[in-house]
Amino acid sequence: MSRASNAFPIVMSGPSGVGKTTLERKLVEADPMLVSSISTTTRQPREGEKTGRDYFFVERDVFEYMKQRELVEWAEVHGELYGTPRRFVENEMVNGRDVLLNIDVQGGIRAKKVFPDAVMIFIFPPSFEVLKERIRRRGDDKPFDVDTRLQNALEEINASDQYDYFVVNDDLDQAVGQIQAIVEAERCRRVRQKSAVIDRLKSQE
Repeated sequence: MSRASNAFPIVMSGPSGVGKTTLERKLVEADPMLVSSISTTTRQPREGEKTGRDYFFVERDVFEYMKQRELVEWAEVHGELYGTPRRFVENEMVNGRDVLLNIDVQGGIRAKKVFPDAVMIFIFPPSFEVLKERIRRRGDDKPFDVDTRLQNALEEINASDQYDYFVVNDDLDQAVGQIQAIVEAERCRRVRQKSAVIDRLKSQE
């Protein structure tokens, strides 16, 4: 695998129920130069999960140490801690892969501070009514959880002006295509092109 540009992080955020996980899977499957970030977590592995593939599973005291030194961002969800390990992101970029971070808005803003060249993409639902229906179709959500997620969705949408690109996930294939176009355009940006490309052209004059 070779490329003409320096690798970079891609932050993808949006409300719960907007389809980020499905978008992430399709994007990574279609692009060998794109890899999903693997989060570190304090929760116990579920059946079939493996550390280093699904998550990096650690004890809480280890996570607390990592918070101060080794995580790009972190959050507490339902009593468990989740975070993005900086070393993983940097290692993948050194190996020529762009790293897709599927994280919330607060985490995305923190990631942008650590990686100023990160590409920020916010995923919108086609309408708030559609988002309500998608959240309600999740069988494990109690009514209180639905209301909470809808309120959180409004807060995240209100913070979307921190992002570079907006993609509406109405038609899945179209949304995937738009994100792929964003990534390809970013790979062609002058500031990401390796000097070796220009040097090679000059040598052929």
